[in-house]
Formats: sequence, C-alpha cells, structure tokens
Amino acid sequence: MALQRRSPWRERARARRTAGAVLAGLLLAAACSAPGDPARDTAAHEIRATLDRRATAVLNHDPAGYLAVLAPGAGALRAAQRAELANLADVPLKSWSYELKAVTPGGAGRARADVELRYRIDGYDRAPVSAARTLELTRNGADGRWYIAADRPGEGAAGQLWQQGDVQVVRGSHSLVLGVGRSQAELRGVAGAADRAVPDVSAAWPEPWVRRVVVLVPDSVEGMARLLGSPAASYRGIAAVTTGEVGGSGRTPGSADRVIVNPQAYTMLGASGQQIVLTHETTHVATRARTSAATPVWLSEGFADWVAYRDGSRPADLVAPELAEAVRGGEPPAGLPVDADFEFGGDAGRLARAYEGGWTACELIADRWGEEKLIAFYRAVGGHPGRDGAVEHALHTVLGTTQREFTASWRDYLADRLG
Repeated sequence: MALQRRSPWRERARARRTAGAVLAGLLLAAACSAPGDPARDTAAHEIRATLDRRATAVLNHDPAGYLAVLAPGAGALRAAQRAELANLADVPLKSWSYELKAVTPGGAGRARADVELRYRIDGYDRAPVSAARTLELTRNGADGRWYIAADRPGEGAAGQLWQQGDVQVVRGSHSLVLGVGRSQAELRGVAGAADRAVPDVSAAWPEPWVRRVVVLVPDSVEGMARLLGSPAASYRGIAAVTTGEVGGSGRTPGSADRVIVNPQAYTMLGASGQQIVLTHETTHVATRARTSAATPVWLSEGFADWVAYRDGSRPADLVAPELAEAVRGGEPPAGLPVDADFEFGGDAGRLARAYEGGWTACELIADRWGEEKLIAFYRAVGGHPGRDGAVEHALHTVLGTTQREFTASWRDYLADRLG
C-alpha cells in the first residue's frame, strides 16, 4: 500500500490497410473476451514489443528510436516526448521498463493499454519506482506494428519530474537531488542538508537501511502537487513530503522512496528549519520497512519529529507551540491524535497540534522507557497484522502499560513539559 508521509513544515493500398486495421480490431476484441486465445496473445506480444523498443531507446538516450514507436500523425505527442527524453538526459537510470497490465480494444486498429512504468536510479533504488500509465495505440496496416498515439498518467496516478522540464542533477555524499527550474546553489543546499540528515537518522535508527536519499525539487508547489497527483492547495505551507511503499517484507528497505520538496515553503525556512524538515523526511525513508498499515500516523510522524529534534537543542514549547498554548489555556487534548487530525487542507492549528502530539508521545516513551524501547515499540506496532489492537498490544508487550495508562501519562507529560 502506497502511503505519503508528510512534514508539517511544513505527468500499402487503402483497401488493404483498412482490412488489416479492421481485422486487427476484431482479433483484439476477441482476444480480450476469450482468455487464452492465440489472437490475444499475438496482440499483447506485439504491443509489448513496442514498449520494449521504447524502453531500450530511453536507456540508450536514443531520440530517433524513442520517436520511432510514436504514431506519425501525433505531432503534439512527438514534440512532448522529444522534450521529455531530453529532460531525462542527466538522470542516472539503472533500468527502465514497461509491464503491460491490460489491453482494451478500440476498434479499427486502435487499442488502449494500461501499463506500469518501472524505473530505477543507479546507486539509489534497490527496487523500481512504479508509475501507472495509459497509452492509446494504433496499428499500422503496412508493417503490422502498434504505435503510441497518446500517453498519459493512469487514473489517479501522479506525473513525473521530467515532464516538468530539464532535470538538473546534484550528487551529494548520501543524496541525489533532482530539480527543475531551481538554481544549482539551491539544489546544492538541499543536498547538503540531506547529507547531514542521513548519519543523524542512522544514529537514531539502528536497523539497516539504504542510507541514501533521493530528493525531488520541482519549480513550484503546483509542480509538487503534480508529482503527488493532488491539488496544489493541499500542500501550500507544507515544506516536504515523502512517498514510498510501506508494509513490505523488509528485504529492500527504503528502496524507492522519494522526498519531494515544496520550494516555496522550504526556502522560507532558515537553515535550521530546512535541516529539521529533511531529517524528518529521511527518517521516513529509514523506517519504511517497519512502517505498515498498522502504524498510526501519530507514531510515524511523531517518531520522525523525535529524530529531527533528538539533539534537544530546542525547548519543548518551541517545538510544540500550538500544543503548549492549548495546555496553558486549560484545553489539553483528551487523547492522542487520530489519523484524521493529520489531514491537510483543514484547520492548520489542529494539524500542528497533531504533529506536536505525536512528537511528545514519542518523547515520553524515550524519556521514561528509553530510546531502545521506543524503537522496539515502533517495530512492534508496524509488525502487527492489522491496525486493530496494534498500539495496545505494543504498549502491553514492550512498555508494560495500557492505552488508558499511557494516555494519562502523556497528558501529565504535556502539563510538565508545556505547562
């Protein structure tokens, strides 16, 4: 299951051609309705061959080969695809492939293909990043090949950075920063913060992880939103988001995570704030293999903030100002924040208090039970078979307490630290 973890800081003769096109459409229609039919297998094989030629052209940076699989009459598509391939020129790709998921006939030699683009960045991705794409194809009666006439994100899928412009690449000691429309100085600054974040996270999280991070810096919050497949309004004021697969086997931890920066919010932070943001997001990369659907957002976000503020250089009331105001005003929270409290686009104060509540809960565990117990608690919750009972079971087995007792202790802790 894909989850986004976010920081509160927060794309021949005419008769013969016609007969061939009609026959191809009929064969494909029959194929889609008759599993195992040889005609279906032939059509799918031919479409896969087109996709394979396209993938090879990407890896070889071969514009002629890349454009050769596009429909000759698709002028706008050809221009856009030529630009996209050029935008990818500096990205260090390890692999690029397409998996054909489904084919829907369109009649008269046309078809729609649902495919999954899979790519890896050399030296960073242990497993591929996946992106759903929907292609419209036409079959040429002269050579019998399928050509791509349209290419768009699959339903609900996000766009890609190289669709937004020429991708600039900055390599750090522990990071790879890919940016569009940003200065080299800015991208180097992001790389520096990410490089500092990696050893800090490793010191707090003792489990093996890739110890590298890929950061995407689009030109604007609108560009960020396109990379996430969501409205831009959801991310205004949010400095960064981490995306990736959670609930995995742990064999490839942090294999294809991306930290996506909102440059407009990020650049408004000082150096200290920027460092906190990237340390927080890098923590999500490190803990990915131990984060699952059983993990409540207060724990995943609270733990990431705990790592980011672990050096203790900031007073608690500066880390949690909204919560401090509520406590001092006689309105402390009745319980730990729920997932809905972390939704963007709503009450900014509630969102801030949710993050601060998660941080203070993790602070309480580290202070009272110790850092090793906090890490063991995180593992135990993420390793539970489902959300129901995950926190309660970990509280009992790891910390020797109950949900009610822990909540009461947390409220007392808020009064002590923030009152």
